[in-house]
Amino acid sequence: MRLRSEDTVLVIKGRDRGKQGRIQQVFPQKGRVLVEGVNVVKKHTRASGSVRQAGIIQKEMPMPAANVMLICTHCNRPTRIGVRVLADATKARTCTRCQEVIE
Repeated sequence: MRLRSEDTVLVIKGRDRGKQGRIQQVFPQKGRVLVEGVNVVKKHTRASGSVRQAGIIQKEMPMPAANVMLICTHCNRPTRIGVRVLADATKARTCTRCQEVIE
């Protein structure tokens, strides 16, 4: 998976299509990402002693990584991610539109 936490992404599928957000967490084994402010669901909770209050809470749920595209930091457009080997033999993620290295 080429997405990392703290990347800014654009949602391209689902009910939140068109929204942008920052990746909070990546789940590579499941192929999912947790995006800030996207895929918010309401969950009904029961009170558990004095720890948690009963009611309806809103929380973000992980969504498939295939439903988001990375926003390039240089050209500010959604792009696919390429990989290039640099001169010092390290791999770097690159924007396929502007060919710049993504930090």
